Amino acid sequence: MEEVNSNHQWEQRNRNVQTLLQQMQDKFQTMSDQIIGRIDEMSTRIDDLEKNIADLMTQAGVEEIEGVKEPQVKEGQGS
Repeated sequence: MEEVNSNHQWEQRNRNVQTLLQQMQDKFQTMSDQIIGRIDEMSTRIDDLEKNIADLMTQAGVEEIEGVKEPQVKEGQGS
């Protein structure tokens, strides 16, 4: 009789642990999906920001020259 109770307790603990592990895995997956979604959103916003900056630079007549950190103003434009 003790062996039956012991087996039953073991099976119950095993089910509890399995349930807990599944819950943790589900929460981890949800958090992972949220993080990836936020990273994708940030990437889109950065792309939009880069495009807006490039448009503003074009409107201001500023060219970006490779290897030069300071923007260059086109002749006949600017101040």
